[in-house]
Amino acid sequence: MSAPAPEDLDWVRGGWMQTYTGAQFWPLSPRAEDLNVADIAHSLSLQCRYNGHVDRFYSVAEHCVLVSQAVPPEDALWGLLHDAAEAYVGDMIRPLKRSMPDFVHAENQILRVIAGEFDLPPEIPESVHEADARILLTERTELLSGTRHQWDLDLEALEPLPVQVLGHDPVTAEILWLHRLDELIA
Repeated sequence: MSAPAPEDLDWVRGGWMQTYTGAQFWPLSPRAEDLNVADIAHSLSLQCRYNGHVDRFYSVAEHCVLVSQAVPPEDALWGLLHDAAEAYVGDMIRPLKRSMPDFVHAENQILRVIAGEFDLPPEIPESVHEADARILLTERTELLSGTRHQWDLDLEALEPLPVQVLGHDPVTAEILWLHRLDELIA
């Protein structure tokens, strides 16, 4: 039997995207050998949190660095990587994500591959989930206009994360993300 044609593999693996470094990545069939930290850092540094509804640019990369610095040292790498799948599927706002189980499944598959590549436990630690929730309150105060509408009640019961949101430009955010990764895997 002959090897399948490349276009046949695209159909089987769900189609591929071109990454920043020019590589191929199949978001519906992720493999560790297709991951690239340069692609992840670059993409996350260019993605603005809250779908851009902020008073200044604030990247997913900066958010991840802040989360990684706020959790116990043993969870810091997961803190940095907790949104790394967004480099391949985008940063979808929570109200949409909650109603799109196929998207969540694809994102979780990529996260499992990332966890395996970095020898992390397959599940994001609770400290990262907590810091990620608490930083929403900090980001809301620092970046979003005021509203009379209450956010999720469970979220409102938390204390804001005591971090400083600076809103770095994408180049700086990318460098900071890569520097933090180097610190954590050294």
